[in-house]
Amino acid sequence: MSWLNQFFTFRERTDSESVKPFLDHMEDLRWMLIKMILWLVASMTVAFFFREDLMRVLQAPLAKVDPELPGQLVTHKIAGSFTLSLTMAFYAGIVVSLPFLLYHLAEFVLPALTRREKKFLLPGIVLGTGLFVCGVLASYHWILPETLAFFFEDAKKMQMKSLWTWSEYASFCSWMTIGFGLLSELPVAVLALALLGIVSFELLSKTRPYGYTLIMVLTAVVAPTPDPVTFLFLCLPVIVLFEICIWLVWLIGRRRAKSGPSLEEFPE
Repeated sequence: MSWLNQFFTFRERTDSESVKPFLDHMEDLRWMLIKMILWLVASMTVAFFFREDLMRVLQAPLAKVDPELPGQLVTHKIAGSFTLSLTMAFYAGIVVSLPFLLYHLAEFVLPALTRREKKFLLPGIVLGTGLFVCGVLASYHWILPETLAFFFEDAKKMQMKSLWTWSEYASFCSWMTIGFGLLSELPVAVLALALLGIVSFELLSKTRPYGYTLIMVLTAVVAPTPDPVTFLFLCLPVIVLFEICIWLVWLIGRRRAKSGPSLEEFPE
C-alpha cells in the first residue's frame, strides 16, 4: 500500500492552501461516487423514455447482416420487452453521462495537480469523451456488423439455425461498443497517471512490449473479430495512441522536473 500512501502524500503537498487528512480524502471519494451514481440514474431515466428510438439503433447492425434478421430475434420472458428497455437505458445512460462522470473523477484528483496542470483538466475531459465516442461509433458501424455477419454465416455453414434472443444480442452489442469505447480511453488514463506521478517515461518505455501485448489481448477480448486484417486495424490506432502518450509523459516529466519535485521524490 506504499503507492497509496505516496498518492495521498502527493495530494497533501500540492499548492493548495490547506492540507487535507486521509479521512477527508475518503469523504471526497464517497461524495464523488454519490454524484456519479446520481448522474447515471438521471441519464438512464431519460434514456428509458426514448426506448423506441434506442430499439431502432439496436436493430440497425442486424439489418446490415440480413434485412430480415431483426424480425427473427425472440424473447423468452413475459416482461422481455421491458427488461430489454431497461438494459438499453442502462448502457445509453453510461454513454450520455460520461462527460459528467469524467468531470467528477477529475474533481476528486484535482488537488493532486499543480496550477499549470489544472489547465489541462477541461481539454482532458473533452479528449476523453471524444475518444470514447469515437470508439463506440467505430465499434457500432464497423466492428459489430462484421462480427455478427461472421457468426451468422458460420452457423449457416455448420447447418445450424440461429435463434438469437434480444437479451443476449443487447448484452453482446453493449459489451462490444462500450468495451471498445473504454479501450479507446487508454491515452487519457496513461496521461492522468503521469500527471499524478504514478507512472513515468522510464517505466512506460521499459514495459512498452507488455503494453502492446496487453492492448492486443484487450482488443481480442472486447472486439473478437475473426478477420486478422480487421484485428490489426483495430489494434494499430490504440497502439499508436499509446506510443504518443509515452512521449507526452516524457514531456510531462521534463516540465515537472523544471517546475518542482515529483511524486517519486517524496519520502514514503
